[in-house]
Amino acid sequence: MYSVVDITILGGGPTGLFGAFYAGMRGASCRIIDSLPELGGQLTALYPEKYIFDVGGFPKVLAKDLARDLAKQALQFEPEVVLDEEVRTLEREGDHFVLGGRSGERYPTRALVIAGGKGAFEPRHLTCPGYAELLGHGVEYAVRDPESFRGKRVLIVGGGDSALDWALILKDRAEQLTLIHRRDGFRAHEASVRQLHVAAETGELDLRVFHEVREIHGEGAVSGATIFDNRTQDETRLELDAVLCFLGFKPDLGPIKTWGLDLEGNRIRVSQLMETSVPGVYAAGDIVDYPGKLELIATGFAEAAIAVNNAVHFVDPEARVNPGHSTNIAVFKDK
Repeated sequence: MYSVVDITILGGGPTGLFGAFYAGMRGASCRIIDSLPELGGQLTALYPEKYIFDVGGFPKVLAKDLARDLAKQALQFEPEVVLDEEVRTLEREGDHFVLGGRSGERYPTRALVIAGGKGAFEPRHLTCPGYAELLGHGVEYAVRDPESFRGKRVLIVGGGDSALDWALILKDRAEQLTLIHRRDGFRAHEASVRQLHVAAETGELDLRVFHEVREIHGEGAVSGATIFDNRTQDETRLELDAVLCFLGFKPDLGPIKTWGLDLEGNRIRVSQLMETSVPGVYAAGDIVDYPGKLELIATGFAEAAIAVNNAVHFVDPEARVNPGHSTNIAVFKDK
């Protein structure tokens, strides 16, 4: 069994990583637990090659680079990191909590900060033949390395930001790129839609609206797909190496729903101190709900600082909530 720490951060995305940094800055022992195999949350799992423009201090920054620097900032205080672990239970035992993991491990902690984004993200899947069989073998719902598609024949399915962003990124790498969408309207930024149409008009990619996937073909790896016009049912066979499905994700709080917290849909209600309805349990980031809530990374940073500082005070009532400015904190003097 793991030892008791002052604060456990549930979630290794940007909000959780900044929370771990703040815990270390306050001298609190900390453990980060995340269900993904690497730190960074959505930054690394969903859009590592996308630029982010609304984080203070960065005119623009690649998501994967922001995740790298956030991890570096958090890990300087050597928090314990547990990856590829889903926390399923939360129980109170004496003067601390115990988190029960899918692995069977138990993680004791004096306070908890839930920073799990919008909860567990379950991708929306295609229901056509071949999808489930070839998932992970040419069928993907996320891109980790855009270079892996260089010189390949790629089909992108979807009409949201992720679909259009990856189409615009991969069109110069793929030998052949086709994007299909079930209607002619897109749920993406207007600038991306304009760029997509220009790319289609200049022959950089093949854009087909009112089209869907009938079947994905291949034995052990994708070799092609049959698509159809949903207005006429006319079918077209494409020879392919990869099918990228960007159909969105269904947020789900998962086991958190059973922990006795006050919820609002798929969000956790918190006070202005980021307190949940369970004393000693705090939350921050996209997972929380309160009047005026904004779903921004910048907002998550502030919420993480509020949650952690109040968690520090919960663990040690003699500790101040306000840590003061980092320029005056002793831990940074040698830095």
